[in-house]
Amino acid sequence: MATRPAIFKRRQTEPVLVLSAVRWYLRYSLLLRDVEELLDERGLQADHTTVWRWVQRYGPELEQRLQRHLKPTNKSWRVDETYVGVQGRWCYLSRAIDSAGATLILCFRCATPMRLNDCFAKALSDRSHPQPRVINTDLAPIYGAPSQI
Repeated sequence: MATRPAIFKRRQTEPVLVLSAVRWYLRYSLLLRDVEELLDERGLQADHTTVWRWVQRYGPELEQRLQRHLKPTNKSWRVDETYVGVQGRWCYLSRAIDSAGATLILCFRCATPMRLNDCFAKALSDRSHPQPRVINTDLAPIYGAPSQI
C-alpha cells in the first residue's frame, strides 16, 4: 500500500478526490454546491462546507507548488482603476495586467482612493513578475508622474 503525502495525513478521503474538488472549484469558478454535486455523481458524499475547508487548506499549497510551472508574465503592464458599487457603497477596484492579459494584481478598497504605489508595490516586489519595461495607464491624475512609480 502506498503511503499518503504528509499534507493529507489524517484525511479519510483519497487525496486524488480532494485535489480534484479543489482544482474544479479554483479552475472553473464553480460554486461549492456544484463541486458537491460533481463529487456526488462520482460516488463521494462531501458537503459543500467540506469542499470549502479543502479549498482553504490545499489551495495555497497548490498555488505554491504550481507557481514555478506557470508562464511568466511579460514586461508590458496595463493599469486601470474604476469605481464599482458594492452593497450600496462605491468602492475602488484597481487592476494590473500584462500585455497578454494575465492578471498581475487586483486591489479593492472601499475607503479612499489608492495611490499607485500603495496598490502595486506588492506586484512590483513580487519576484515571479519581472520588473516592467513600461506601465500603460489611462493618464488619470491618481497615478502621478512616472518618476513617482
